[in-house]
Amino acid sequence: MYRTPKMLRCLRLWKRTPTRMGFEPTRAEHNGLAVHRLNHSATSSCSTLCMPLRFSSSVSNLRLKMVDSQYYLPNDIGVSALDCTEAFRLLSNKEKMYSHYLSRAAWHGGLAVLLQTSPESAKIFVLLQKIFRKQTPAHLEQVATAAGLSPEEYQAFLVYAAGLYANMGNYKSFGDTKFIPNLPKDKLKALVKASQAFQDQPAEMEDLWDSCSCLLFSLEDRQKQLGLGDKGITTYFSGNCSLEDAELAQRFLDSKKLSAYNTRLFKREKDGKACYEVRLASAVQKDCAEEGECETSCGSFNFEDKEFTVKRGDYAPLMEKVSFYLQKAQAYAANENQRKMLEEYARSFTLGSVDAHKEGSRYWIKDKGPIVESYIGFIESYRDPFGSRGEFEGFIAVVNKAMSERFAKLVSSAEVLLPELPWPKEFEKDTFLKPDFTSLDVLTFAGSGIPAGINIPNYDDIRQSEGFKNVSLGNVLSVAYATQKEKLTFLQEGDKDLFIKWKGPSFEVQVGLHELLGHGSGKLLVQDDEGKFNFDKSKVTNPETGEPVTSWYRGSETWDSKFSTIASSYEECRAECVGLYLCLIKKVLSIFGNEGQDAEDVVYINWLSMVRAGLLGLEFYTPESKSWRQAHMQARFVILRVLLEAGEGLVGLEELTGPDGKPDAQITLDRSKIHTVGKDAIHRFLCKLQVLKATADVEGGRALYEGYSTVNEGGPHNFMRLRETVLLRKEDRKMFVQANTNINGDSVELKEYEGSAAGLICSFTERFQDDAEKLEADLLALCKKDFPCWC
Repeated sequence: MYRTPKMLRCLRLWKRTPTRMGFEPTRAEHNGLAVHRLNHSATSSCSTLCMPLRFSSSVSNLRLKMVDSQYYLPNDIGVSALDCTEAFRLLSNKEKMYSHYLSRAAWHGGLAVLLQTSPESAKIFVLLQKIFRKQTPAHLEQVATAAGLSPEEYQAFLVYAAGLYANMGNYKSFGDTKFIPNLPKDKLKALVKASQAFQDQPAEMEDLWDSCSCLLFSLEDRQKQLGLGDKGITTYFSGNCSLEDAELAQRFLDSKKLSAYNTRLFKREKDGKACYEVRLASAVQKDCAEEGECETSCGSFNFEDKEFTVKRGDYAPLMEKVSFYLQKAQAYAANENQRKMLEEYARSFTLGSVDAHKEGSRYWIKDKGPIVESYIGFIESYRDPFGSRGEFEGFIAVVNKAMSERFAKLVSSAEVLLPELPWPKEFEKDTFLKPDFTSLDVLTFAGSGIPAGINIPNYDDIRQSEGFKNVSLGNVLSVAYATQKEKLTFLQEGDKDLFIKWKGPSFEVQVGLHELLGHGSGKLLVQDDEGKFNFDKSKVTNPETGEPVTSWYRGSETWDSKFSTIASSYEECRAECVGLYLCLIKKVLSIFGNEGQDAEDVVYINWLSMVRAGLLGLEFYTPESKSWRQAHMQARFVILRVLLEAGEGLVGLEELTGPDGKPDAQITLDRSKIHTVGKDAIHRFLCKLQVLKATADVEGGRALYEGYSTVNEGGPHNFMRLRETVLLRKEDRKMFVQANTNINGDSVELKEYEGSAAGLICSFTERFQDDAEKLEADLLALCKKDFPCWC
């Protein structure tokens, strides 16, 4: 989608499918506290950064401090409320009931993300919920003052709490970087102890604080970001798992025709031999066949001389809640497709069956043009370090009819536009299955973050032969891209006004093309289990070599399982390139109401936005592990490299000193060369991306993509030094406050909250008030159960 310390001594804790269009963070100035709080971290990644000698020592010191501040959320971070009042008002009472129960399912399932993010996230969530259930942010402020916190420190606490709720964990959903409270640990401890929750239950609150406070503030190197092995933290795998274990487990899953989407992997030693537990997310905890099942996928198996056990019951109490609310929603379904969809989803979360979820997705695709749109499950694999396991998310949204008409016109034009793409017809789907493409106003989006657009389902077999849906999230777009001129970085002054005027319209075009004709295009060459090919092996040639194709997908192999760690970012890059390439066509621009000079300005700003985003993407690169933490931003950096390589003055990138005396940079784009030099460069690169993907050429795909992803110090551009400049002037992503729904008699009421950290906190506290204590106990029990897995 166009939707990312010092640890307790006993702990040894050891990213990512490509259908979400993420948006760039919006800029907020640092509040200054971070540069004074470096005592929280025993180590700092900035000590290894390359500092250009031409900058003064004072600037270098500032740069070091600001690099460290990437692990804090600034006090003035943008917080916006997602407005869905009018969209919800226009729903019938039946549609409101349907929306309400789907929202309850999504919010409860979304709590699983806490357990999918880090060992401590769920504990911190419970700590905050207990505090704010007893005292609102406004009431707690007086307690904070009495406990010795300054107004700035209390605001820093509220921002941290809001950040944990918005990201469903203590790692940023966009970038996978850890964030910690921007106030001294002893001040936060004093506030916790002075809270009413602590006064009421001192022993329980003391234990809760002791169990998470160390990791809450810790910034040891491995804990600064998500990753596998020594590259970061993950709870998709037990702490003793390595990349080799992940690869072995994938081969096992493939052999059993099991999807990894709803699994986690736990490794243990038995009699000196490695044994693996594949745990399925399900409400049912018994491993025998249940009613309605012909057979169970659970059991013990020997594979490559290793013991594998497949078990049910991961996140069981949460999956039980999800299934319960989905069943309640069935009574308000608008048609038989919706009813069967929900039935299969509930079966999926009850039994841990991805096949049931796929069946539900088939009914979802058939449900054309619903007033209330939704999707729920273990969907995106961005944050699994191996790229196969899905993070839970669920959304419920209402159709924006006016904007949807434009996307419908784009869908109608798809069969004319697809042949314009730069690969031979043999590498395109045999038939374009026209999908729904709607603009939606989000009512609920539960998970670690909210994208701007979505193309789902992610199941390759369904997408290739049965279809998919596209959605653009209109009320997210309307607030995510509000930009102030003085906060625009790395652009010429002459470009800034144009950028502000056309950023929204250009991104609207890019989202449409990215989702529909980016993710929706391209064929995978496949030989099924019976030996049947979906292409003519004797006639299809590789356009890059002129030779017959020699590789393809076999049996149960998928794009994700083959390309694993690079699959997500690679596909986002392919979709972004499709957007850049097809936005040059006048008919496309006309569909979105852009003609003449306006159309040319939209093209210019779309391309300029992309190369600027490539530069901003350096924030999400980790030099120590030479890894990228965000799929979309890696993709945009790769495109920047491709366009810089095209030469002929198409893109300029210059380091300079800003008016404030600090290191700065400026990126320029020659608009007169977009249709020539730029188009030719994207044409060549996009064709390579598709052919390598279609033919399952993992070795060639990795060489190409990882080559352009390299962040180096040599050559015409010192990207390592530019990364430091980006960090100095980095932007912080907005957080969104979402409404709640409540049943009052026979009707459903919508409760909205102010766009502030306090409003975001209140929305979460009230979201789970009916079953708060049981949910909190369940989360802590799940944490306790898995604790040995991280030791």
